[in-house]
Amino acid sequence: MYKAFYGLSDNPFSIAPNPHYLFLSDRHREALAHLTYGLGETGGFVLLTGEVGTGKTTVSRCLLGQLPDNTDTAFILNPSLTELELLATLCDELKISYGENPTLKQLTDHLSRFLLANHEKGRNTVLIIDEAQHLRPEVLEQLRLLTNLETDTKKLLQVILIGQPELQLLLKRQELRQLAQRITARYHLLPLNEDEIALYVLHRLQVAGRFEPLFTRKAIKVLQKYSGGIPRLINLLCERALMAGYAQSRVPLDHRMVRQAAAEVLGEEEKQQNKYLWPTAIVTTLAIAFGVSYWQFTANQSTMSVQASTQEIQPPLDVSAVAQDTNSETKQNQVLIEPSNTPPTIAKPDPSQRVLNEAINQSRQIDTAFAGLFSVWGKVPFKGLTACQSAIEQGLSCYQQQGNWMSLTRLNYPAVVYLVDDNQQDFYGAVLAVDGEQLLMQLGEQQLWVDKAWFNQHFSGTFEILWQAPSLPMMEISQKSSLGQLQWLENALAHVGNRNARRVIQFDLKLENDLKAFQSQHGLKADGIAGTQTLVRLNLYLSEQGPRLTDNGAHG
Repeated sequence: MYKAFYGLSDNPFSIAPNPHYLFLSDRHREALAHLTYGLGETGGFVLLTGEVGTGKTTVSRCLLGQLPDNTDTAFILNPSLTELELLATLCDELKISYGENPTLKQLTDHLSRFLLANHEKGRNTVLIIDEAQHLRPEVLEQLRLLTNLETDTKKLLQVILIGQPELQLLLKRQELRQLAQRITARYHLLPLNEDEIALYVLHRLQVAGRFEPLFTRKAIKVLQKYSGGIPRLINLLCERALMAGYAQSRVPLDHRMVRQAAAEVLGEEEKQQNKYLWPTAIVTTLAIAFGVSYWQFTANQSTMSVQASTQEIQPPLDVSAVAQDTNSETKQNQVLIEPSNTPPTIAKPDPSQRVLNEAINQSRQIDTAFAGLFSVWGKVPFKGLTACQSAIEQGLSCYQQQGNWMSLTRLNYPAVVYLVDDNQQDFYGAVLAVDGEQLLMQLGEQQLWVDKAWFNQHFSGTFEILWQAPSLPMMEISQKSSLGQLQWLENALAHVGNRNARRVIQFDLKLENDLKAFQSQHGLKADGIAGTQTLVRLNLYLSEQGPRLTDNGAHG
């Protein structure tokens, strides 16, 4: 329903375990490494635990994909079985035939013969049991007895137990102490942190065909709050936020959309809390209002005496005088906005502030800001299409980033910026030029020069640019890449760092460190692999197409 609107080719937040959307955070990789180690030559039992939805099954499926070809695997998803049923299910998974109504001994004999024959053929046998916290103690003991079959160097059956934290408590029982001693590796999978959530969401969007972030940084914070870093809950919340955003034609999705999605997906908890918070808030507000009224009354008495004795009052900022002092032709009809330090009780209203407030009130729609951004590219957005869809139709691409003043000016592209006024209401502007520590912004129909302090006070941290992406596909660059790709990477990093490029003959330590430094500097995962996001950022600096904020601005 919403795929075309957001430029997606697939549903990125389905809770179905699609291997194309596999995302391995650092802790998932660590869990995978523990499982791999546990399945070494001497492996017996391997334990993986974690809360519901943390990605335990995802890790196990990834492990299955990495097992060598000479491995036979059995996967049991419903372990609420008796000893006899478990052994029969294991035989079914390994395609071991048995007669009708077999006994426990007959099934054990069939399995033992199979394991010995597999070992003689040079093959390994692995049993993976999901939801293992539901296993009965007597069933676990039967598994232990089955793993008694071994050679001098290895177990003939290796077992991976995957379950919720209750599985750890189950294995601490006295009657299972022998099994617990055979666990060669164990790992408890924790939820994703905020940075990992941002990477997780971006990864799934990229797999589905959208390479620009769709959720603001504040939305990611709210997502972390309500999901607790559980990937399954993240998917549910993002899916609902996409549907709500589509219904309201919202791009990007902000923290309000995620909060609304959480109220719908997770129930009425937030509303229940608000029911009890409202009376407290009302009483608090009344108390504050009374205090402020009393303070104003007493302050006005002292202000009258100050006004009577004050000889000299600093005049308000004269907007017309500022405009006359501006020699640049581009600044001739524009207004310089600077914060006034004149006390509000004795100074007249600052005319520039009035102009600014009017411009802010005309800038509540993001489409207005994008119209200003398109204009500096000599283009106009198409009616009925989103800004990014309009850009694609005209040979451009959208790129969204979270950052600050430094991120924006370093990238050196005109941008749509997401802003918040003094009442915490959203508004949007187009940054058109930079002059020292001042930005030329278009707010509604007004073009205003604002200083760095004002911008930092109102900037929410999200901005979007238009750029002309390379026509060739961006292929990941790592240690396995060709020399041509490695040299391109070295040249690009040298260009960004304003240094001379060197000749590289391999993916050496210096190239890796330079790449990681670039990634860290730009808020990317410093993994030493030039993936899509890293390549996009490098190409943004290398591109010579289109307008810039400054003609001589350094990219590095």
